[in-house]
Amino acid sequence: MAAAAAAFTSSSSALRSGLAPLRRWRALCCPEPLAAYSTSSSPRRAASDEATVISGTKLAQQVLKEVQRDVELWVSFGNKRPHLTVILVGDNPASHIYVRNKIKAATAVGISSEIILRPKDISQEELLDMTVKLNKNSRVSGLLVQLPLPDHIEERAVCNAIAPEKDVDGFHIMNIGRLCLDQPSIIPATAAAVWEIIKRTGIQTFGKNVVVAGRSKNVGMPISMLLHTDGEHERPGGDATVTITHRYTPKEQLKIHTQLADIVIVAAGIPKLITADMVKEGAAVIDVGINHIHDPLTGKTKLVGDVDFEEVKKKAAFITPVPGGVGPMTVAMLLKNTLIVAKKLIY
Repeated sequence: MAAAAAAFTSSSSALRSGLAPLRRWRALCCPEPLAAYSTSSSPRRAASDEATVISGTKLAQQVLKEVQRDVELWVSFGNKRPHLTVILVGDNPASHIYVRNKIKAATAVGISSEIILRPKDISQEELLDMTVKLNKNSRVSGLLVQLPLPDHIEERAVCNAIAPEKDVDGFHIMNIGRLCLDQPSIIPATAAAVWEIIKRTGIQTFGKNVVVAGRSKNVGMPISMLLHTDGEHERPGGDATVTITHRYTPKEQLKIHTQLADIVIVAAGIPKLITADMVKEGAAVIDVGINHIHDPLTGKTKLVGDVDFEEVKKKAAFITPVPGGVGPMTVAMLLKNTLIVAKKLIY
């Protein structure tokens, strides 16, 4: 009996030890149970009231403060400071802006970083070789190759060349697979941003109807996975009923789906795809769209989303603006991913 008790104690200790990384991951990624966020969407006080405009900038500041605190605590225990390396190929102006924003935010939270610039005519073989070398570089905690890439380079091959344990974008096939299986994984930053906005705003997902307009593997698909999966699994999901639409969904069919939705998430890249008549009273609308259009009044290019913001906010309960919505939160969640990989909370 004594031997059996000792064996049981030993195996229990081993189990607790093995679960420790998962607990740390959940403490960082899921600081509170999903139920704590599942309050009913606050109805507007009157039909004439406008939606609550969710400031992604303010929420991002909250997340970045948390990341900065955790980074300094991590370093204070004698650990290596997290380091983010970004490979930027070509001269796409938008990509250069995005990368500068990431590097600036990394510096602000105490994460060291670097940009490796390469010309747009770099060969795929050279880019893959560079990626493999950075995988082996112990100084590099997190690694990403800024997308999109030039047409002659296969993006999937590059994403899969990044070591999954350094893949802060969450695009490696192993991380996507773990996400789909409700297991701890690096969650793509934009999808993580949408999920974090929903939770921190207190928008209910349990049992609710959600429409995701857009099926990209980097945004629409991971958002859908996060929202429909089981809230009791290793990687808690939103327990929502999710409908995925895309560019081949006829507009009249899209309208039928969105009019039934408690939450509409739009990541299609089509300006004013979602109009007020497509949204039911009191819905939450999350706009992930990034569209650069010409403003005839100023003669300049301006950034707009996929939602007719001014009209939809008269009908919705919650809405995110563009700019200032999902964008800042995406940067914040990328840096949160960088801390996760630096602490080796998954692999």
